Amino acid sequence: MYIRRTTKTHKGKTYDNYLLVESIHTRNGPRQRTICSLGSLSPGPAEQWHSLALRVKDSLEGQLWFEPVTPQIDTLVEKVQRGRKSGPAASDRILAVDTDRVTTEEFREAGPVHVGHQLWRQLGLDEILSRAGLSDPERASSARR
Repeated sequence: MYIRRTTKTHKGKTYDNYLLVESIHTRNGPRQRTICSLGSLSPGPAEQWHSLALRVKDSLEGQLWFEPVTPQIDTLVEKVQRGRKSGPAASDRILAVDTDRVTTEEFREAGPVHVGHQLWRQLGLDEILSRAGLSDPERASSARR
């Protein structure tokens, strides 16, 4: 999502309008769909529009933030929800999970594996083993150990 500024002139007077827009993929290629008009509400400096649009999108989807949501974002979210076409509301898509009933099976730690893989690549071990005469399957097997 992003914010697009549009300017129109009517009877010699210029009007600025801000639109909350999202990019969508269609059979005919990428298109932009207007979520809602934000009116003449100035969303702040243009450099902050992208992050503001992402915050609004996340708020609409029920995503929580560590920092408190600003009144400006609350205003935008309310405006978007009022202007939204039919479809499931963000609250309809929120799923409650009972964490006491969640179990894990065959879990692995990703951190040590990632560090090992990066070291393998940085040291060029794959190339060294290739020059030593190991085949692709043998090198892949060595990398997994």
